[in-house]
Amino acid sequence: MRPLLVVIIAYLVGSIPFGYLIVRSKVGADIRETGSGGTGATNVSRRAGKTAGVLTLLLDALKGSAAVLLARVITGPNAGWLITAAAIAVIVGHIFPVWLSFRGGKGVATGVGVFLVLAPIALLCAGVLFVAIVAATRYVSLGSMVAAATIPLFVWLQAVFVVPVADLRPLLTATIVGAALIIFAHRGNVGRLAHGTESQI
Repeated sequence: MRPLLVVIIAYLVGSIPFGYLIVRSKVGADIRETGSGGTGATNVSRRAGKTAGVLTLLLDALKGSAAVLLARVITGPNAGWLITAAAIAVIVGHIFPVWLSFRGGKGVATGVGVFLVLAPIALLCAGVLFVAIVAATRYVSLGSMVAAATIPLFVWLQAVFVVPVADLRPLLTATIVGAALIIFAHRGNVGRLAHGTESQI
């Protein structure tokens, strides 16, 4: 019963649609009808301004961290696979929120919150790569996908060359599945990038 409870709580935390609520309260609009249709920080910034976007970013990241930390409290720090399940569930909740007919954001900020707790060094390395790509191309979506895809690699490199881990499988699974979900959520962006119609910052 406890494992199921952990996953459900993580999913429901991830489902809190901060971007939707912020835009609705600030400009009275449905963020899903703007730009990419996502509820994340980038789309919120386009509709309600940079301050709203930054607030959305922080809150979405916070719920990712909160879900993982709560899972640790409930299950204990050594319950690797349950924490992995919670990490995946909170990202799923953000991308497919039950409150918004399963139409949410891209999972990037929530993933940042998750991996800030689980793999901060790998996240930092991916963050540097993100900044470099966005600075060079001005495509946030491209930077986000590449950064997400490289986090599993950085986790593996850290475990091999820096800090050995007794069982890397739970963390590696969380990063791989998390990256796959984020890239899947960007499938529309991939099409626009291919056709040269993707919005730049």
